[in-house]
Amino acid sequence: MTDTIAAIATPMTPCAIGILRLSGPGAVGAADAVFTPFRGGPMSGRPERTLVYGALHDREGAVIDWCLCTVSRAPRSYTGEDTAELQCHGSPAALALGLEALFAAGARQALPGEFTRRAFLNGKLDLTRTEAVAGLIHAETPAAVYQAAGQLGGALARAVDGVYGELAGLCAHFHAVLDYPDEDIDPFEAEELSSALGRAAQGLDALAATYRRGRLLNEGVPCAIVGRPNAGKSTLFNALLGRERAIVTDIPGTTRDTVEERVSLGGVLLRLIDTAGLRETDDAVEKLGVERSRAAMEGAELILAVTDGSSDFTAEDAEVMRLAAASGRPWIWVMSKQDLTGPCTLWSAAPEGGSPAACVSLSARTGYGMDRLEQAVAALFPAPEGVEAGALLTNARQAEAAGRARAAIRRGGDALQAGMPPDAVVADVEQAMSALGELTGRTVSEDVTARIFQQFCVGK
Repeated sequence: MTDTIAAIATPMTPCAIGILRLSGPGAVGAADAVFTPFRGGPMSGRPERTLVYGALHDREGAVIDWCLCTVSRAPRSYTGEDTAELQCHGSPAALALGLEALFAAGARQALPGEFTRRAFLNGKLDLTRTEAVAGLIHAETPAAVYQAAGQLGGALARAVDGVYGELAGLCAHFHAVLDYPDEDIDPFEAEELSSALGRAAQGLDALAATYRRGRLLNEGVPCAIVGRPNAGKSTLFNALLGRERAIVTDIPGTTRDTVEERVSLGGVLLRLIDTAGLRETDDAVEKLGVERSRAAMEGAELILAVTDGSSDFTAEDAEVMRLAAASGRPWIWVMSKQDLTGPCTLWSAAPEGGSPAACVSLSARTGYGMDRLEQAVAALFPAPEGVEAGALLTNARQAEAAGRARAAIRRGGDALQAGMPPDAVVADVEQAMSALGELTGRTVSEDVTARIFQQFCVGK
């Protein structure tokens, strides 16, 4: 990392503020080459973290903006290197000219995520905090924001380090007794090992249990809207999105395929799936749509079973209720079209053995009852109690590493109960530590870090 990188760190659309960012040994020198303070000397002679007003020049020296500049010196910066930042007006054309001038001054174009990658490689961030940066950028709900901010603040790293530290102390004690038998060191007891393994297993079990909630926060809850044809599914889908996304007609069977969109409802990110009406049909295309509707139900974490409140309850409605109840997933019975009829009193038709988590009568056209649907969804996915904000596993990489650590601890516990010698058990403990090290980035391969930074945008 001997070169200096530069990038536009804000979207290339007209906006109030646009930022040019630099990092590397020549960052301050490049800033001096393109920026002239209104008063005083160049940025290389200015105090750190001080905003200085001045002129931004293109590569020929012509003024293209009047803006602010600040510098930070290694290692007291985001990347751990010398950095500079130019806070300009948000003209894409002016920012492009400024970036060209920085290239002419010796910088090169930063790769996606390269600023954060340098922060990781320079020890400014561990891998969980690095992933939290991307999580915060892409957060779509307040809950996801709080999770990412907490993880960026080190909540997940602290949870992992607590288990790692205890295991490290255990291994250190074992090797101290083994390597220095003549020293006055307390003997290594099987009871101590068993107790430590139990505490580690308990901590890793609690950590693993957070993954479902963390994954749904980031990826969204797959939510299938199902019902017989013309029950009001697409109208509800559009109402939840706040725009006309799905085609709505009075002709049954209009929806022939699944349509998916993301929306926040009750603070829960939903991956809404509008499906074809569930019924028996001889139409080949509609039959394929019905099969996809059933597949959407099987893959859903939440089902909205919609029936038409303005017409009689039918055998097709009963079949929808039965399928929702048999899915094993939480489901909400939504009685639609309440603008065409009075409040629903038909909840007794719900199937036995799989009652809905909630029953909501609403009108997607007028908005009546939509607040109750929002409350029902929020109640099904509450924030976990007793877990610090940010201490959730949020992706498959983290969950897989935590799972390997947990499996190693279980093997160690089984070996101890089987009467194996302490050194065999400690080998499993060291494998658990290695897995936890991968989780936080203590020990991680280059291909893993490359995959992580592929999701970052340029300039971050």
